[in-house]
Amino acid sequence: MHDYGVRDVERLLGLSRSAIRSLVSAGFVSPSRGARNSWRFSFQDLIVLRTAQALADAQVPQRRITRSVKELRRHLPETMPLSGLSICAVADRVVVREGASRWQAESGQYLLEFEADPTSGALNVVEGAAPAAARDSQEWINRGIDLERENPVKAIEAYQHAIAIDPSRLDARINLGRLLHETRRYAKADEVYRAALRACGNDALLLFNHGVLLDDMDRKAAAMQAYAAALREDATFADCHYNLALLYQKAGKTKEAIRHLSQYRKLAGSKSK
Repeated sequence: MHDYGVRDVERLLGLSRSAIRSLVSAGFVSPSRGARNSWRFSFQDLIVLRTAQALADAQVPQRRITRSVKELRRHLPETMPLSGLSICAVADRVVVREGASRWQAESGQYLLEFEADPTSGALNVVEGAAPAAARDSQEWINRGIDLERENPVKAIEAYQHAIAIDPSRLDARINLGRLLHETRRYAKADEVYRAALRACGNDALLLFNHGVLLDDMDRKAAAMQAYAAALREDATFADCHYNLALLYQKAGKTKEAIRHLSQYRKLAGSKSK
């Protein structure tokens, strides 16, 4: 069965890494672990991620989202084109459209064929139109994601365009910093991450990525501070506990290293269940 990495999820669903992390932390999906401990998502995970994010954007209550995506997963096939499913909220129910069929996510019960006018208030389509500037910014981000492997230079330019259009796009700033880091432009990546912190405030993934960069720059104390700050934003960030444990071990602080390694194992174990 085919699986998908974080970059695939970004490209296919248009979700930022911070949004993906939030949905995983909320327990909507439990991705497996691949090479270098990276997340690997199934086809069902992709559907659930898209559904949970779209329903949250539509202001469906959290408890109903949780119930809906839990039951949705039980009724999903192993594979299907993502375009083959449409998720919407009908009154207080979450309804899935699969071709000509309609079924209720919470029960799996098929519904009678119907036609509804969104203006009547009976049907609220989950995915609405975004403002022009947001669409333009997202288009540049999508372009950057597509270009990362084949042309990192053009991908960097795409992320810079996205930030110029909408400076609040933390996902573009994180992707830009990460790509600069991967292409060994460490000083520039550091500038990007620090600018992101000033413009957007603390974010667990941003601080974690900055910590990884600082570690690679051999600035161990600063890296530890970044990881600690990331954990203050999200104490369930397993990879952050792991990296911090390694740094404490290298610094000879065995007690702290054991504490964070224990947290990592507990969190990683809960995700694999």
